[in-house]
Amino acid sequence: MYPPPAPAPHRDFISVTLSLGESYDNSKSRRRRSCWRKWKQLSRLQQNMIIFLLAFLILCGFLSYIHMADQWKALSGKPTEERKMMPEVPGLKPANPPVLPAPQKADASPAFSKMLPQRPRKHFRRGPPHLQIRAPNTDSKAGTQGDTKERAAAPGDAHQEENTQRTVISWRGAVIEPEQGTGLPLRRAEAPAKPSPLVTRMQKEPALLNERQEGVIEAFRHAWKGYRQFAWGHDELRPVSKSFSEWFGLGLTLIDALDTMWILGLKQEFEEARMWVSQKLNFKKDVDVNLFESTIRILGGLLSTYHLSGDRLFLRKAKDFGNRLMPAFMTPSKIPYSDVNIGTGVAHPPQWTSDSTVSEVTSIQLEFRELSRLTGVKKFQEAAEEVTRHVHHLSGKKDGLVPMFINTHSGSFTHLGVFTLGARADSYYEYLLKQWIQGGKQETQLLEDYLAAIEGIKTHLVRHSEPNKLTFIGELTHDRFSAKMDHLVCFLPGTLALGVHHGLPTDHMELARALMETCYQMNRQMETGLSPEIVHFNLYPPTDNLDVKVKPADRHNLLRPETVESLFYLYRTTGDRKYQDWGWEILQSFNKYTRMAPGPATTTVAPETDIAPP
Repeated sequence: MYPPPAPAPHRDFISVTLSLGESYDNSKSRRRRSCWRKWKQLSRLQQNMIIFLLAFLILCGFLSYIHMADQWKALSGKPTEERKMMPEVPGLKPANPPVLPAPQKADASPAFSKMLPQRPRKHFRRGPPHLQIRAPNTDSKAGTQGDTKERAAAPGDAHQEENTQRTVISWRGAVIEPEQGTGLPLRRAEAPAKPSPLVTRMQKEPALLNERQEGVIEAFRHAWKGYRQFAWGHDELRPVSKSFSEWFGLGLTLIDALDTMWILGLKQEFEEARMWVSQKLNFKKDVDVNLFESTIRILGGLLSTYHLSGDRLFLRKAKDFGNRLMPAFMTPSKIPYSDVNIGTGVAHPPQWTSDSTVSEVTSIQLEFRELSRLTGVKKFQEAAEEVTRHVHHLSGKKDGLVPMFINTHSGSFTHLGVFTLGARADSYYEYLLKQWIQGGKQETQLLEDYLAAIEGIKTHLVRHSEPNKLTFIGELTHDRFSAKMDHLVCFLPGTLALGVHHGLPTDHMELARALMETCYQMNRQMETGLSPEIVHFNLYPPTDNLDVKVKPADRHNLLRPETVESLFYLYRTTGDRKYQDWGWEILQSFNKYTRMAPGPATTTVAPETDIAPP
């Protein structure tokens, strides 16, 4: 037997095959061939997805470049724009007349009147952009004057001081704000800010005034002298009896006149009134106030004065008062009660009804939204805007027109079928437009409601009188037309003109001009040159050749501002001096028929201050 053969030894080895004339050198050409090979190995779907993603990224980059280029261009032109928007000094004629750009021609398309809001053009807007919650910096000297005395008198108010950001005042007194973020107010800067140009200008000698400007100032001084002597610190002067009356006991006339004194350059009178606000105005009072009246007069007066002067005293007072009004919104429907006690915080409807008027609950939004923007406290804006949203969705409207009453418990309209632009509904329409402008023209529902309402007015309420074919706004009661027009309706020409200036249909300007003529004739066709509270237009040719007739109960004038304010808007937007002349005529009529000669009274309530009387 042969032994088994020995097993063959196991050998491990590596076989490497090299191509002749080539060597691996990590070259880019080989990597490119490798990437191309991998690309070819992908499915068609995977290739398409990658191509789409690359194209999307390239498009995004291109759009970002365009957006950044627009911002750089806007920033480079900002100093020039700000110089153009600086205010006029009273009496100083500017190089270019202060006339707003003429409106463009109306679009031929009939659908334009029902247009949807378009993307706003890039420009420097008057007023707060997008209603962002951030306060402007105070840069005026007035913002620091008397701070030491005020803090000593009211130490609890120190934490309420809100920080502000530099502002520029336009010719209307509106504030031109820079683009803002949504953050809360910043800490006060440690370095003292330079006085604003407007404050510096007010501190200098006043410029020469023309005859009409002097006449306006003289009329104000006359009225203010009577208030100062016989009603100082009270709500209202009674010029015939040379006494006073009270609405709420909060100095309504004084607060309402603060911004007027600033605009007229009456520095001494302004400082005296400011001292009263600082030392005497106290909201810790057991008194009921009407939410609407106190908002537009007190809250609005304090906020506008803060914007003009930059004095934080007025912002602190506004915030305090705004907080005291908030209980009015605590209703089942969030539609606010008409009255609230600012001392106890108890709110309630009027004694005779549980309803609030539509104009009152929808005409507080501008002030509450602005208070939130300046203080950074959102609750004011949120409460007011909830009312706007609620009314937007309510049924019971007629082509954009709203009834006059709304129930605070159910949140529904009441007294359906009655539509007017007079008392109890008027300012609802005005505030729709102004809120849209205030919010940077971004709130679509406000614009939609405003445009729908204007079309409803044209369809149901516009008529022409006899014999002079004056265009007027009547009323509708259960589809029955009445040729009754309140003087309050004369807000509409100015509102329409303001809308056209901000890009709304230019056929609105035609209606604005026609209604402005009517409001002027409501004054001119009266023996005194002053409009009555209510007029009724003739729909058929009369015997006396007059378009209007006045009932005995309506033969009074309450010194309402609607007509003159609309004349201001029409003059600014058109440059037509006839509107300026008409306003001057009305002032002359007021001077002739409503001015009371000064005289002695049994008691006076003139202020006791260290400031010499004017």
